Amino acid sequence: MAIKTTPFDSAEYLDSDETIAAYLDEALESADPAHIAHALGVVARAKGMTEIARGAGVSREHLYRALKETGNPELATVVRVLKALGLRLATQPIAEEKPKRRTKARK
Repeated sequence: MAIKTTPFDSAEYLDSDETIAAYLDEALESADPAHIAHALGVVARAKGMTEIARGAGVSREHLYRALKETGNPELATVVRVLKALGLRLATQPIAEEKPKRRTKARK
């Protein structure tokens, strides 16, 4: 008997502003533009693509194309989508790892 499976859709689990922010933070940590665009698309689907497209001032079709994994959205589109989601970009310094102290071997 074959096992029935259903596709996993992370958009179904993005049910709070905190969860959405954490999801996007993780995507931004990757520094992978395709992953970031895809994550924005997942969040937009979770919130309602039509509503987000309207709030961002772009067509729904344009938003789908721009925010798929192979999409390459312009920064202006990303900023408008974030604003429509009630979010903003923020920066923080990258924490530098402190060099490990070398100790001399004792004789």
